[in-house]
Amino acid sequence: MKRILFALAATAVLATPAMAQMELAQSKNCLACHAVDKKLVGPAYKDVAAKYAGQKDAVDKLANKIMKGGAGVWGPVPMPANTQVNEAEAKKLAAWVLTLK
Repeated sequence: MKRILFALAATAVLATPAMAQMELAQSKNCLACHAVDKKLVGPAYKDVAAKYAGQKDAVDKLANKIMKGGAGVWGPVPMPANTQVNEAEAKKLAAWVLTLK
């Protein structure tokens, strides 16, 4: 019984908002092209956070790119539009990416 309670407590501690955002990124297939700390097809999220650090409109700017796609900022490979991501989800993802250092 103690082991079960310990496992439940550990799970609750690990279920942080950052984990929820990572799960959202996985569910929306963001991690097929991006990783937190290394370039895949697209830039590492840490590099995105560094590029947009201190910009007041960064969340809105990134949310728009998440939904509509973009090209030319990180090289020749365009980011396709993510029509499966709504505005609220895009803003959550953008805000999370900007927290990564």
